[in-house]
Amino acid sequence: MSRYDLTDFEWRVIEPLLPNKPRGVPRVDDRRVLNGIFWVLRSGAPWRDLPERYGPRTTCYNRFNRWREAGVCNRLMDATSAAHDGEIQMIDSTSIRAHQQAATAKKGGPDHCLGRSRGGLTTKIHVVVDAQGLPIRLGLTAGQTHDGQIADTLLDHLGPHTIVLADKAYDADRIRELIQDQGATPNIPPKSTRKWKPCFSKRLYRERNLIERFFSKLKHFRRVATRYDKLAANFLAMIQLASMRLWLRTYESTA
Repeated sequence: MSRYDLTDFEWRVIEPLLPNKPRGVPRVDDRRVLNGIFWVLRSGAPWRDLPERYGPRTTCYNRFNRWREAGVCNRLMDATSAAHDGEIQMIDSTSIRAHQQAATAKKGGPDHCLGRSRGGLTTKIHVVVDAQGLPIRLGLTAGQTHDGQIADTLLDHLGPHTIVLADKAYDADRIRELIQDQGATPNIPPKSTRKWKPCFSKRLYRERNLIERFFSKLKHFRRVATRYDKLAANFLAMIQLASMRLWLRTYESTA
């Protein structure tokens, strides 16, 4: 058994969430396929290097694509993060360097979330985490995109009395209004150019180290730390699976 394989506890949580539509053909073991996907995700190795113990690499790769297209990765992420602690939420982003094979996607197709920035060809991962530093919502943009541009999408499910921690990149009137209109409270350091200085708690702001720790854990998955996937949808699915795994480890440690 590889150290990347699912534990019995993790498999008991995931198994009921997977599609189960037998069509008369004996189905390849879902657990073995998922273990193969997690081996690629954690090791960062190409699909063609998948060890034989996980079965044919084409089966793992095709199943990953079918599950992603069917929204299975979304469902797994939503189900495992449903019990999040929404008292405090934090938003931030991190830039991921794209491998040269990710840059070979055809131009003129869907948005691949690749862009030129100081670090070369990059993609930005945007995330909202809860009070434990665990991910609730995820998004991708091209590397040069300003953080505030995706905030409308990621901060539109806040509960009343939630405190939102964010850095100065999110100090815009429209973002503050979006948060306040949901009954939540922004705790964002004001830019030096602001004439009116809103309330800001430095003590609460220190909690933002939790989101930095999340990014550090996320980048232990080498398929996330460097982007190898040509399609943004595939890269996001990998991030969702990695995020789900971090949730499951927390559940298992407290079970």
